[in-house]
Amino acid sequence: MTCSRPSGPPAIGATAELSRTVAPGDIDRFTQISGDRNPLHYDLAAAEASRFGEIVVQGGITSAILNAVVAECLPGPGTVFLNVNWDFKAPVRPGDVITGRVEVLEARTDKPITKLRTTVVRGDGTVVLEGSAVCYTMTIGLKRASPAR
Repeated sequence: MTCSRPSGPPAIGATAELSRTVAPGDIDRFTQISGDRNPLHYDLAAAEASRFGEIVVQGGITSAILNAVVAECLPGPGTVFLNVNWDFKAPVRPGDVITGRVEVLEARTDKPITKLRTTVVRGDGTVVLEGSAVCYTMTIGLKRASPAR
C-alpha cells in the first residue's frame, strides 16, 4: 500500500501548479457532462453582445485545472475537495493557456486535511479565479491483479 502523505502533512507555503491550453472542444465535452448550454459558450452573436465580447468557456472548465493540481501534485493522489470558495474574476476563452496554482495555508497534523489558496491565471497574466479550498487526502493503495489461473 502506498500512502500519499508518507512524510506527514505538506509544509505551510508549499506550492504547485499545472498549465493547459483550453481547446474549443472542451466546451462541448463539458456540456455533455454538465448540460450547461448557456449561449455565451456557443452563440457568437450572443457572446459578442455580452460584456465578454466573445465566446467564453464554462467556469467548470476554468476550475477543473485545480482538480488536477490537488490530485496530481499537492497535496497529491487520494486528495478530494471538502469545501471550495472561488471567485471568478475574468473570462477564459478557447485557446487561452491557464495555470492553476495552489499554496498550502494550513495543514492539520491530526487529520489529513489541508487548506489551500487557489488561483487560476490566464497566459496574459490575468487572474481569472481566486479563492481557497479545504482538501482531505486519503491513503490510497494499488490493487494487485489476481494471478491468472
